[in-house]
Amino acid sequence: MSSLAPVFNILARIMVGYSFLFLVPMAWAWALDSTALVDVWLHGMAITSGVGLIVWLATARFQRELLPRDGFLLVNLVWTVLPAFSAVPLVLAVDGLSWTDAYFEAMSGLTATGATALSGLDGLPVSVNVWRCFLQLIGGLGVMLLVVAVLPLLGLGGVQLYKAETPGPMKDARLTPRIAETARGLWGVYFVFSLVCMLAYHWAGMSWADAFMHMCTTMGLGGFSSHDASFGFWNSRDIELVAIVFMSLAGISFARYFIVWRARSLRSMLLDAEVRAYVFTLLASVLGLAAVLIFHDTFGHPLEALHTAAFHVVSLATTTGYASADYALWPVFAPVWLMFLGAFVSCAGSTGGGIKMVRMVLLIKQSRRELVRAIHPRVVNPVTMGRATIPATVIAAVMAYMLIYGASTLGLTMLMLLSGLDIVTAFSAVVATVNNIGPGLGLVGPASNFGVLNDFQTWICTVAMLLGRLELLAVMVLFVPQFWRK
Repeated sequence: MSSLAPVFNILARIMVGYSFLFLVPMAWAWALDSTALVDVWLHGMAITSGVGLIVWLATARFQRELLPRDGFLLVNLVWTVLPAFSAVPLVLAVDGLSWTDAYFEAMSGLTATGATALSGLDGLPVSVNVWRCFLQLIGGLGVMLLVVAVLPLLGLGGVQLYKAETPGPMKDARLTPRIAETARGLWGVYFVFSLVCMLAYHWAGMSWADAFMHMCTTMGLGGFSSHDASFGFWNSRDIELVAIVFMSLAGISFARYFIVWRARSLRSMLLDAEVRAYVFTLLASVLGLAAVLIFHDTFGHPLEALHTAAFHVVSLATTTGYASADYALWPVFAPVWLMFLGAFVSCAGSTGGGIKMVRMVLLIKQSRRELVRAIHPRVVNPVTMGRATIPATVIAAVMAYMLIYGASTLGLTMLMLLSGLDIVTAFSAVVATVNNIGPGLGLVGPASNFGVLNDFQTWICTVAMLLGRLELLAVMVLFVPQFWRK
């Protein structure tokens, strides 16, 4: 217990800080809902802070610098414990909502997945929808990055947390000499973009409440909406154009924006191999999907096909998951291609899910390298990104990640099939949750939701969301016996 107590002590501090986030939906409930709902959020805040204070006091005498193992353990605890406390007010506020679906909804929010088990969103209290969406703003860039910025003020190290939480294969590169300064810089960029996004949504025609909620889910690339029809509710080209712009921006590493701001130059952005691959893939996919829709005469006008293709390609590729139409009814190539894009297009360091574009680029480069070596065994042909040579350790980590990714996707799909689901629903539900995309196909397609699943299937998808948000390895390492040895 003495070895784990310092981790629980920091977890307790995080819980106390996290409890203040309930003030956001509480304010909306006070302004637009009822006194009873204000009490719901007050109870959620009291329970979270109360449990946090009890654990904090119980472990107060156990404090030390975090070890790498502690960082992984703390990150996993945060991403499993916080959704539980986030789900409490959902159970109290939504009639008939089971604990399984409430936890699923909270996990989907904090992992910025956007898969929902709720229907009748238009009739939910405003504060409930605000909470669902606000969770995605917080979870998008990562609760732990905020903690990294605060921990130094408490005399605690944050490097291990940063490395365990930061998405992508190359985690040792620092943007500033102090890790806390890096975290604060990333959050600063994130909130500046968020403010501009909210103002743009309001300018395009959304109410202030909808603009706030959809800003949260756009910048977090989560995709929750306050309407069952998602963006089809407005049927507005201006609103969808705003979404396209900010989803595209959020799909790029916020670290890259931080570097651009510090250097006062776009040079690093323009020369970044991952960003170029990201932009090329999005543009090529928009044009390709538009051509398919025009060929099959899915829409009456080519410009409408192009606009709709652009919205859904950017939405699914960045793992946001917004929809303005039921793309499952399009020619079969379209929905499958959209799901495939969501598995890899987002950049490392963005708020998106999936395996990340940088890993895909490295896999392609490594495959080409092996083909060249098959012809010329003695050739020296290192894998490079830009002007940098990628170390063999990074390549090995990417290959290990892909092996675990494939095995996890297959294993979870087999469990879903064992539970009685059809192959399309089972596979797409796992792909959608492991990659934090949101909607799948079949019974969990864009015209439906995950509420059709039974409890066993819902828990499988919940685990898949956690695995995807922490990029598999940070969770799987807990099951290695050596992790628990002194």
